[in-house]
Amino acid sequence: MITLKSVTLRRSAKVLLDNASMTLNPGEKVGLVGRNGAGKSTLFALFNGTLHEDAGDFFLPAQWRMAQVAQEMPETDQSATDFVIEGDSALMAAEAEVQAAETGNDGERMAHAYMALHDAGAHDAQARAQALILGLGFKTTELSKPVNSFSGGWRMRLQLARALMCPSDLLLLDEPTNHLDLDALVWLESWLKRYEGTMVVISHDREFLDAVTAVTLHIDAGKLTRYGGNYSTFEDMRAQQLELQQNAYVKQQDKIAHLTKFITRFKAKATKAKQAQSRVKALERMERLAPVLASADFTFEFKEPANLPNPMLAMVDASFGYPPPEDAPAGTPPTVIVRGISKSVLAGQRIGILGANGQGKSTLVKTIARVLAPTSGIVTEGKGLNVGYFAQQELDVLRPLDNPLEHMVRMAKLGLPAGQSGREQDLRTFLGTFNFSGDMVKQAVGTMSGGEKARLVLCMIVWQRPNLLLLDEPTNHLDLATREALSMALNEFEGTVMLVSHDRSLLRSVCDEFWLVSRGGIEPFDGDLDDYQRYLLDEAKRAREELKASLKDAKDVATQAPLPVTASKQVSARVKTLKRDLGKLEQLMLGLQARKHALEARLSTPLPPQAIGELGLELKQIDDELAGHEEQWLTISEAIEAAEG
Repeated sequence: MITLKSVTLRRSAKVLLDNASMTLNPGEKVGLVGRNGAGKSTLFALFNGTLHEDAGDFFLPAQWRMAQVAQEMPETDQSATDFVIEGDSALMAAEAEVQAAETGNDGERMAHAYMALHDAGAHDAQARAQALILGLGFKTTELSKPVNSFSGGWRMRLQLARALMCPSDLLLLDEPTNHLDLDALVWLESWLKRYEGTMVVISHDREFLDAVTAVTLHIDAGKLTRYGGNYSTFEDMRAQQLELQQNAYVKQQDKIAHLTKFITRFKAKATKAKQAQSRVKALERMERLAPVLASADFTFEFKEPANLPNPMLAMVDASFGYPPPEDAPAGTPPTVIVRGISKSVLAGQRIGILGANGQGKSTLVKTIARVLAPTSGIVTEGKGLNVGYFAQQELDVLRPLDNPLEHMVRMAKLGLPAGQSGREQDLRTFLGTFNFSGDMVKQAVGTMSGGEKARLVLCMIVWQRPNLLLLDEPTNHLDLATREALSMALNEFEGTVMLVSHDRSLLRSVCDEFWLVSRGGIEPFDGDLDDYQRYLLDEAKRAREELKASLKDAKDVATQAPLPVTASKQVSARVKTLKRDLGKLEQLMLGLQARKHALEARLSTPLPPQAIGELGLELKQIDDELAGHEEQWLTISEAIEAAEG
């Protein structure tokens, strides 16, 4: 187990933990919460050994293997699959030992090394790695792409997959959901629920914490408090404690006032002097309680829009996508993501936009925000439409060398919305409402945290007084207090909201209808977020059934007589179809192998007889399926060789 006994932790002169004691038991799933700057990352640094206690005793079992997400951006030409496989430290050590044994031509050492390599899971390492990559939202076609061909957010997903790939007894996750969409988040929750080690996670997503944790550690004012239960349970218990503390403080103040009054009244009277002196000693002995000085929660509001066109905009047979690259040959068509959209956005609507990664959610939002032009059709804006757009990449648009005041001054020069002042003092005052006060208005944006940058972007959007808010993953860098403030502000906003987010709590509280972007179209989604999660499971089942049907077709094609050599176009098309089916079959086998590995891992732990029987039956079914798929794989491979020959 992990124990802290009277531990003190400092960062420079600041005391972040003061005389803290706590125990974490093996296998516990723990949420670490507290305000920004309270010391959460410092406690992680103690756990991973990069920081040592200044006082007290810290113990973590020496034999425990640790995994955590590296924060640096990976720069490598390795394929995504190879990069993630290298996260398996036990496998890498076993491979190194095999190489050393072979170099030394030591037969006995080679025998042990190969056995260790097998025990490390070399036979299914690729399947395990690719299951993680696909679960986090990558496409099958991206498994072999080099890591540095992906954008920053996708590379951080690969870092997460690499951490999950590492066999571990302690898993440390610091904001693991920041770069995920809702589909990948649902998958990650499912994976973490099956994780058998001890996990400590820092997150500002309350529904994620509720789903994957059963213990909460709260850091506040240098104190570390353990609560049994998930985040919602912690909130309830914390509120009760604060109420009791405040009541106790009020009672104590009444008692102090009563004693002080008695002392003042009778200390000069000889007959009462002894009693007055005893009251003085009672006051001196009294352990003073602190008042509940919870720092004021951050709040803000969107100003009433100057006007509300209705409809806000109308789309008629519109298609959205991306123009061809500048260096593309003349006549190259645009890449169309969604097509044939005929919908209107009305004043006051609050729309949550759902859809799997790559289906076109951000493309839709970018087109409405005028970042992209429709590839065809018509998009008509209402008169006076004023769009406030928070893009996933909005933080990158901020100028790192400029300070918040310079950002506001530059925006004011572009044109003032009705009712807004561009005077510097008024801009300073407005920044202060978003907690940019004092020296912070002159601090370079590049030195700020992700949360501070996101707050600045929100500040700039609010100042523009929009009547249509387009928010694409606005909570990625926001803490719980700011997320709550955003939710409250959006609920009071009188304009229209279109929201893409993986924060289910925000979606539930803000949106009263959903659009589903799927299979090249946009349709109303009749249901809530729980229905959407069930929809995702049904879609996965449908995809598996389609794959099985295509494999059957591929087998039928594979048994047909060879085509004439002269029919080269037909041969080429047939090979292409067979290779596509082979890829689908390999992907299905990867998923089954990953499931088999998970079942074998569970069977290696102590279980009741009934559970062993059920798992054994499921394992046999998977083995039977794999055997059938391997037969199909051989059939299709032979057909490809014959066709190419």
